[in-house]
Amino acid sequence: MKVHIVGGSGFIGTYLQRRLYSKIDFTNIDIKLSNVYKEQHRYADVRDEKELLKVIDKADCLVLLSAEHKDNVKPISLYYDVNVNGAKNIVNVAIERGIRKIIFLSSVAVYGFNNYLTNENHLPFPNNHYGTSKFQAEKILEDWYNNDTQNRSLIIIRPTVVFGPGNRGNVHNLLKQIFSKKFIMIGSGENKKSMAYVENLVEFIHYCIVENKKMNGKNIINFVDKPDLTLNELVKISSGIMGKSIFPFKIPYLIGLLIGYFFDLLSFIMKKKFEISSVRVKKFCTSTQYDSNILSTFDFRPPFSLFEGLSKTIISISNEENI
Repeated sequence: MKVHIVGGSGFIGTYLQRRLYSKIDFTNIDIKLSNVYKEQHRYADVRDEKELLKVIDKADCLVLLSAEHKDNVKPISLYYDVNVNGAKNIVNVAIERGIRKIIFLSSVAVYGFNNYLTNENHLPFPNNHYGTSKFQAEKILEDWYNNDTQNRSLIIIRPTVVFGPGNRGNVHNLLKQIFSKKFIMIGSGENKKSMAYVENLVEFIHYCIVENKKMNGKNIINFVDKPDLTLNELVKISSGIMGKSIFPFKIPYLIGLLIGYFFDLLSFIMKKKFEISSVRVKKFCTSTQYDSNILSTFDFRPPFSLFEGLSKTIISISNEENI
């Protein structure tokens, strides 16, 4: 079996390479050199179809991970250049090279504000450029599949927020603040968050690659590890894993939001990004719960519990802090 990973040098792609290495023949196609298995790397920009054609040959499967996903990306057109035009280029290359199976890592951001136990039956209604660009990319890939449903396979995975050792995203920052006892709770802390541990997600991607008969046709699947935790529960569980008694200082939501707007203004004046923003405060204080009606229909079982994923991540942060 041969697999092309497009955009495999990032956080999720690095874990996927480790999962496939020595078991499946793969190439990692990215503009960034990978920190692992550099011999598998091939340079190409997903925005350049000619570059992709130079490094992509016929394969059993193509995994599309490339994405512009950070908050407040400028110019905004980058979301569409990378996520949408990149998907168009991948489709053209897949047709040219006779690749019949594509696995696309989308996002629950396509659902927009509809985020209370949202499953695959809910209609996408993205409310930001990232979610919109991901949804447009999904449609491009669905058109590719619909043009030859007898011979093609499309798997769209919509993960919720992904965390794990090595990630520097919101969950990592939150756990690091808890570890260092610098964490401040904005709001009541009773809002719930759905999360996905990276090794579980990567194991599911591997499942999708190798289980050809069970993953035939088109599948759109939310990926989330349960149970959903309130922020208060997350602090309590994390404190227990760390062996610390942590009682975070709390500030009302409106005050936190005003602080976020202040940093927005400061960012605009200084032309500099800060870790605090109104967008991040809103995300922090909003319940974002997702579910899946489809995931349980497969015989896939995640190798780690959410507690084990949190433990591994916290141990990793602990090692960082002790260096």
